Amino acid sequence: MPDPAISSEFTFELLVCRWAELDWPPDDAARGVDGESADAAPPVIVSRQLGTQKRRWDTIVIECDPEGLAARREFGDRTIDGDLLPLVRHAPAEWAYYRDALPDPGYPWRYVREAIHRGAARGLIEKRKNGRRIEIRRNRPYPDWVRRIVAIENKPDLDASAAAALSDQLEHDVETALADEVWLATGRTGERVEPALLREFPVEAGVLTMDFGDGGDRPRVDADAATVDWLPSTLEPQSDGERFDSAEKARRRRLIAERAYGKGWRSFTETTRPDCRWFDLERMGRGLVPVCGAKRRCQSEAECGSRCGSFEPEPPQWRTKGWPIEGGPGKGVRALLERRRERARDPPSKSS
Repeated sequence: MPDPAISSEFTFELLVCRWAELDWPPDDAARGVDGESADAAPPVIVSRQLGTQKRRWDTIVIECDPEGLAARREFGDRTIDGDLLPLVRHAPAEWAYYRDALPDPGYPWRYVREAIHRGAARGLIEKRKNGRRIEIRRNRPYPDWVRRIVAIENKPDLDASAAAALSDQLEHDVETALADEVWLATGRTGERVEPALLREFPVEAGVLTMDFGDGGDRPRVDADAATVDWLPSTLEPQSDGERFDSAEKARRRRLIAERAYGKGWRSFTETTRPDCRWFDLERMGRGLVPVCGAKRRCQSEAECGSRCGSFEPEPPQWRTKGWPIEGGPGKGVRALLERRRERARDPPSKSS
């Protein structure tokens, strides 16, 4: 059996995502949104490796309005991308010529027409021809479903070189203020003063120390895996900044939230090779992480690809031993994680 020890930032990141899904926000009732108690904590959507062109966050937690999230689910499970989102938000309740109904996109209208056809094909809006004109109307109002966006940078081992790079990244996050809060998640050392508190990080960034051990050799993730060592300051994404004005911030935040909704954090099967005979999932407490039977450990995302020297396709015989006829264990892994991703869009969901 492979050794499930945390041997990469990739595995640590997956465990942080699962912890956030289980127990966000990471403190007592004082961390509730708008004074809510812990029992009334908002539903969350957790994703990973998302951000802007110049900055990609390891983990993103979208705190959602429950009614707004329920309304967002009516638009389906897929991301509403940057071309479709203006259509969905601004499509009128009654039929109207699309150029009269939509704001100027800032680029040629022919691209808007292409987006209209895509949006109508997905059932996001309705379209019709009135003479030579294309008219549109909405199926339902697009909800204001996002309360807050929280960015988490993961670094299990915080040495001096890693701390220097992280300091610049966290400073960028604080300055741009696209997120409402910025956190650093690192491994707990058990020292009297955690090393993360001795590094020169922006004081606005919070610090979480994670303990994924259970006193033995096998790591695990549970709801109480995190300790808050430094509380973050609340940033101001609604105000103008040096990099983005408030309108641009709002647009980018909507896109980030949509991408998080569609992607989740279990989408690593799209960038790894679960169809390899050595790929497996290992339970770590209330979480599942990928492990490699050839390497006998948790692999990194970069290692798990067709260029891996140990990669072997699943034997065809595996596809006839109780698995769906259209695929073997790799298809089963994808189906399992997709079911859990769908369940996570319908919170509260605290089971494994």
